[in-house]
Amino acid sequence: MPVRHVLAIDQGTTSTRAIVFDDGGRPVASAQKELPQIFPKPGWVEHDPEEIWSATVEVCRGALAKAKLDAKALAGIGITNQRETTVVWDRATGKPIHNAIVWQDRRTADRCAALKKDGHEKLFTDRTGLLLDPYFSGTKIAWILDHVAGARAAAEKGALAAGTIECFLLWRLTGGKVHASDATNASRSLLLDIRKGTWDAELTRILGVPASLLPKVVDCSGELGVADAEILGAPVPILGMAGDQQAATVGQACIKPGMVKATYGTGCFALLNTGSIAVHSRHRLLTTIAYQLDGRRTYALEGSIFIAGAAVQWLRDGLKLIEKSSDVEKVAASAREGHGVYMVPAFVGLGAPHWDPEARAAILGLTRDSGPGEIAAATLDSVCYQTRDLLEAMRGDGAQIDELRVDGGMVVNDPLMQRLADTVGTPVERPEVTETTALGAAFLAGLKAGLWPSLEALAMTWVLDRAFKPVEDSAARDRRYAGWKDAVRRVRSS
Repeated sequence: MPVRHVLAIDQGTTSTRAIVFDDGGRPVASAQKELPQIFPKPGWVEHDPEEIWSATVEVCRGALAKAKLDAKALAGIGITNQRETTVVWDRATGKPIHNAIVWQDRRTADRCAALKKDGHEKLFTDRTGLLLDPYFSGTKIAWILDHVAGARAAAEKGALAAGTIECFLLWRLTGGKVHASDATNASRSLLLDIRKGTWDAELTRILGVPASLLPKVVDCSGELGVADAEILGAPVPILGMAGDQQAATVGQACIKPGMVKATYGTGCFALLNTGSIAVHSRHRLLTTIAYQLDGRRTYALEGSIFIAGAAVQWLRDGLKLIEKSSDVEKVAASAREGHGVYMVPAFVGLGAPHWDPEARAAILGLTRDSGPGEIAAATLDSVCYQTRDLLEAMRGDGAQIDELRVDGGMVVNDPLMQRLADTVGTPVERPEVTETTALGAAFLAGLKAGLWPSLEALAMTWVLDRAFKPVEDSAARDRRYAGWKDAVRRVRSS
């Protein structure tokens, strides 16, 4: 029988999932495991890489069991991951020398500030498309080398390897045979020249990251390695890799310049396809690699929001305002019309377009009759306002945005999607398959396996579930947004 299934590994910030897709791009079975968060200090966020690895194996086996398939039925594996989260490990043993430092972590803010003060930011932005911010993986690698005893000396001798989560999983899946990172993840390091597609010697020197640590940079779709037989019961080729937001861009079939998607998970990330041109943003968006196929790079402008769904988790776990995340819709529905409450979720600083790592969260506009409904509504509204911030920046950079494709866990909330359309003033399109991050990884693997002949063939599988069209008048929309901008000004550090 022909092999018509792909296994997608989606290693995210708060959970690890595996989904089996068929050759129509439809999910067949899935398994998921929550990932504990480690908070050693305020603003620091870590994960246990061994926990990530064991969860990955567990959910892959679980998804195959639910699908009633064995590994021989798989055309290949696709991997997508929480970007920028960084691991350094021993090449001889495969053991991490420190917990993974998560993309949200702000411990290198002082280092980034010092680099800016020394006048380095323009060089980094020109070559990498990024800003000097603790978000990215380069300063995280340097921090581990500087704070783990003997690490820098071991790195100089070539005894250590570094990478983001897809790179670590690829190493483990192949039994240490392959040390590689796809171009999208590599482009988030502050170390890659995104126009050349290679590590930049000057940038590695400035950050103090030895080149011997770094993985080979590869395409997002290709023969990347083979998972050892003992992991899933048979050897399986690994054929696709991309960072979560780039994978979602592929999964949303945003393959033409001008198309834009926003993914709502722990954070929210909007990517605008700019084709073969690496557009320099005048409004503090990032220029990044959307995907690389056959050595050819497609670029995107990206806006990064650090806290979206994580704000709802805070209502659940921090304030105990709701018992489960899905309760937020019902509680928010009880809010007074025109309540005037704003929640700025700057728990780990503000991302695009502000890039203020020192900003902190606040709830503003509270009155005596404010309650759980108003706080819940303001939390959901913050996701919409932050999305408008990103789309306004994209428009300022010359984009014409006719619709916004959305995906991720939050988009099942119909009232929120309507509020989003009203806030951004643009139709919001939700696909039938909302797990587009995993789907994108499956697509990239399926491209190499021959399940789909081209990106255009992939795009034909995209099916609209529902379009949410703006109904609020523009004056009311702009009044609400002006209140948001004032709230943001109040929490900014400068």
